[in-house]
Parts: sequence; C-alpha cells; structure tokens
Amino acid sequence: MAGFGQVITAMVTPMDRALAVDYDRAAALAKRLVDAGSDGLVVSGTTGEAPTLTDDEKIRLFRAVREAVGPRAKVIAGTGTYDTAHSIHLTREAERAGCDGVLLVNPYYNKPSQEGLYRHFKAVAESTSLPVMLYNIQGRTSVNCEPATIARLAEVPNIVAVKEASGSLDQMSQIRKLTRPEFLLYSGDDSLTLPLLAVGGTGVVSVASHLAGREIKAMIQAFQAGDIRQAQTLHFRLWPLFKVLFITTNPVPVKAALALSGFDVGGLRLPLVDATAKEREAIGAVLKELALIPVAA
Repeated sequence: MAGFGQVITAMVTPMDRALAVDYDRAAALAKRLVDAGSDGLVVSGTTGEAPTLTDDEKIRLFRAVREAVGPRAKVIAGTGTYDTAHSIHLTREAERAGCDGVLLVNPYYNKPSQEGLYRHFKAVAESTSLPVMLYNIQGRTSVNCEPATIARLAEVPNIVAVKEASGSLDQMSQIRKLTRPEFLLYSGDDSLTLPLLAVGGTGVVSVASHLAGREIKAMIQAFQAGDIRQAQTLHFRLWPLFKVLFITTNPVPVKAALALSGFDVGGLRLPLVDATAKEREAIGAVLKELALIPVAA
C-alpha cells in the first residue's frame, strides 16, 4: 500500500464564534497546510478535538477536507474510539467519504488488555480496505500498546503504520526491531522526530507543522540525504516551537499560535478553554523569535 508521506499534520478543527465547526475555514486551513509542506492531514484526531465532535460533524469534516485538497495530500480520518463497533462505523463512513486511511487511537478509559487491544484494532482494520495507522499514546488513554502487540498487528495486511507517542525511544527502537521494514513508524511528538529518524522512523504526525511545515520537512529530507548537521540545525531552531506548543493541553496552544500568526481558527469547546494571557505571551515570544509573526504583533 502507498505510504502517507513524511510530514502529516494533526489538523485543528476551526470553530466559528458560536463554536460550531467552520467547514469553510477547515477547507482553507487544509489547503494552507498542504501548500506549506504537509503530505497528509489527520482530520478529527486529538488535535482536532475529536472527543467533542459529533459523528455527523466528523463525517462532514472528512468530506470537506477531502474535497479541499483533492489528490495533493493524504486525508487520514481519526476514527478510533473506546468502542470497537463505533470505531468500525466511523471507519466505514470515512471510507465512503473518500479518505485515504484511518488513525486508530488506543481505546481510552476502559483500559483493555494487550489481547483486547489486538482484537480491537484487528476488528476495525478488517472492516475496511483503507490502510490503518495505529496511534499509541498512553498519556491520553491510560494504556500502552506494547511493542510485541504492535508487531502482531503489523501482520494484519492493512495495518501499515503507527503513530508512536510514548515518548520512549527505547520503545520506538523495539517496535522498529520487531516489525518489517515496510511498516511505517511515525513520531507522535515533534521534538522526537529527528531522534526517531535515526532508529528507522519514517516521519512525524505533527502539531508544529501548522506553523513550520516547510522547515520540518526540510529537516527530515536533510537527514535522509545524509546532511546530519543541517538536520540538527533545523531541529534546534524549531525546538522552542516544539516545546511551547505543549505548555498546556493540546490543541490549546496551537490554536492560540495560529491566531497570533494571522490565521484565526476560533476557540475550543469545553472542557478545553482558551490559552491564558501568560501562555499566549510565551507562545507569541517564540513565534516572534522564529519570525512566524511580525515583530510588531
């Protein structure tokens, strides 16, 4: 199966003043991200506030982004939930909407065993012809999909990738060791993209690419071309951005950053709240340092 590319943006969901989904703004953002180097877009993932979107909103977003970017980028639908049957339903709707793949997060709150994780992901994958990217993030879900389980899942024909957000390079290395070379290993943390490339990673599912997509892609391409020094230079230049976008719960900082950079995507649905004045000041300082907003802003 075709890959998803190197830089995949975990796209925010724009909201209007009433906190209704702004589909026109979502389409404009999708085009902007692809123009700035994104090879793919995750729609209705964690960064897209999936827990507070209805199924109808998600499906309409899938269609809006698919239409906006056409064949220029992969559209990956966030269809994972803590209910296998519900995940299958959303996955089938994503396929009908023309998406190129689905992202399946660990089932959260109900804390399945490793066998439960395996059966859940396998059942969803077998319900679709789309390629599947697993999303392993213990910090959001309270369960870790262990490397041995990911290796088992990698044998399912259309489970082709994992977004690994454990924060552990040891775990990432073990996944790489246990899976076939064709299995795609993506960083779920911008700050670990370069280290992950060194142990056989493919790229990143990024938040920072909302602001610095071209430079993130240039970093990956420099590494792959053997220009380690240039890759390191870009990594350290972007490091403050990688860190400030997680000074509070994602996607609060990136929505604030987009507004400060001149592309407002609206507020957040409760229980998330807007960035504080102090957080906005810290975000703005980094954006100014990287010349991502005018000095006078």
